[in-house]
Amino acid sequence: MIMTATRRLVIFLLTAITVFFPVVGRTDYSPQSALIPMPESVVAVSSSDPLDFSRGVRVVSHLPAGSDEEKTLMEIIGNRFGKMEAAASPLTTAMLAVDSSLPAEGYRLRAGDGVLDITGGSPAGVFYGLMTLDQLLLGDVPTTASGRMAAVEINDAPRYPRRALMLDPARHFLPVDDVKRYIDRMARYKYNVLQLHLTDDEGWRIEIKSHPELTDLGNRKSDSGYYSADDIRSIVDYAAGRHIEIVPELDIPGHTVAFLSAHPELGCTPADTVDKKVGDTHGLMLCASSPEVYRIYDDIIGEVAEMFPSEYIHLGGDESVIEKNWGHCRRDSVLMAEKGYDSPAQLMNVFFGEILKSVRKSGKKAILWCELDNIYPPANDYLFDYPDDVTLVTWRYGLTPKCIELTRVHGNNLIMAPGEYAYLDYPQLKGDLPEWNNWGMPVTTLQRSYEFDPGYGLAADEQAHITGVMATLWGEAIADINRATYMTYPRGLAIAEAAWSQPERRSWDSFKERLWPNLYDMMRSGVSVRVPFEIVDLQ
Repeated sequence: MIMTATRRLVIFLLTAITVFFPVVGRTDYSPQSALIPMPESVVAVSSSDPLDFSRGVRVVSHLPAGSDEEKTLMEIIGNRFGKMEAAASPLTTAMLAVDSSLPAEGYRLRAGDGVLDITGGSPAGVFYGLMTLDQLLLGDVPTTASGRMAAVEINDAPRYPRRALMLDPARHFLPVDDVKRYIDRMARYKYNVLQLHLTDDEGWRIEIKSHPELTDLGNRKSDSGYYSADDIRSIVDYAAGRHIEIVPELDIPGHTVAFLSAHPELGCTPADTVDKKVGDTHGLMLCASSPEVYRIYDDIIGEVAEMFPSEYIHLGGDESVIEKNWGHCRRDSVLMAEKGYDSPAQLMNVFFGEILKSVRKSGKKAILWCELDNIYPPANDYLFDYPDDVTLVTWRYGLTPKCIELTRVHGNNLIMAPGEYAYLDYPQLKGDLPEWNNWGMPVTTLQRSYEFDPGYGLAADEQAHITGVMATLWGEAIADINRATYMTYPRGLAIAEAAWSQPERRSWDSFKERLWPNLYDMMRSGVSVRVPFEIVDLQ
């Protein structure tokens, strides 16, 4: 153990010296040195003069006055070039504009001969162009240090429209300011969705004014934490300024001990008599044959729909211990007889049939985890009949090919979050974190995450229903935001490139080089990351 620890320390120090502080003697900087995700096209324009920011910049914006994009531009210039004296006639003009002929999230960046022009297909596209600008300045160290920017032309647009990360404050509560810090960093890599897993066995983390008992379980307000309606509004508004959509997740009918501790009568007999200790009790479900379940969740969904502008509400639907909970009480028996069901699993059709009425009434669409008729390969079909207006998320190890096939056949949109590549709670190396609540998780290395192809190499028509990618960070072992960012980065950079960049623009060897300036920038900004010493060639 001592030898292992010493060796790791030596490797870390060598990595820091040779990689994080490489300015002296290095001559291979280029506009691409820190670009993550890699754009569609990057061309260094040697025929044009570099931009000179030594006398400040004149901004010409065709966006609404006081736009977030204009403010972001000035923040980037200030951060990368330092405080500059105002000049009557700056040598560089920065232009921000929208051109609807471009893809909605696409952008064009042109720099040279005194003009920086960033044009997007929407304000979001302009914002992504600005994130690329920041990486250009970060990566080309000598040029930026001289107050200049090399001439370059970039054309870019995302491969997928939904590029998501997921945080789990249900297991360990994350304060509002910490969630905002997480949003700040993910925005830099062109993620546009943050899913918040807000309810589970370990906690109910969102205020529901019509049901205050949900956040006042045994007077736990002071020690467990939850988001008030004002907190949610603050997070949503903050994210919107960075073109990030917040999607709430309320996990049902399983993962509901926190709810059932306030309403024990809404579990099926005999589960309704089980002592429910929030955080310790697991495996209980809402009763599918109780009208009161649907009445209360109609209230909940209505309030949540008001708090979140997103068109989606994620309702979980995963890991339900159906055999233990359903089919034993008299109400279930009557309902199954009425429907002609021979399996308690078929009650999922009744359950989500009722819940989805509330979702649609609220003007929202539902997302559910994709559950099949077996939790391991081989599987043959859906666990129950998902309506075709429900978006599914593939997640179980080994079952993604079958989920892709079934969603295509049944007409469901699909988001890709396969555990093999995109589960960020899994250790990054053998023996690495998490050191508690580790149930024998498989290892997902940085290289493994980078190898993720969301289209699984399929023909275009066989993957056309895939709408996006999500990397998930389940929170059982995520005690605070520093652990969250440590587990997210650098693998979150690999997933960002899988979600944004076209396959032909991706290269592991290139990514490894572009990674280092970004990790150094995070460390300098006080963001906890894992240094991937294992990818460094020390020969």
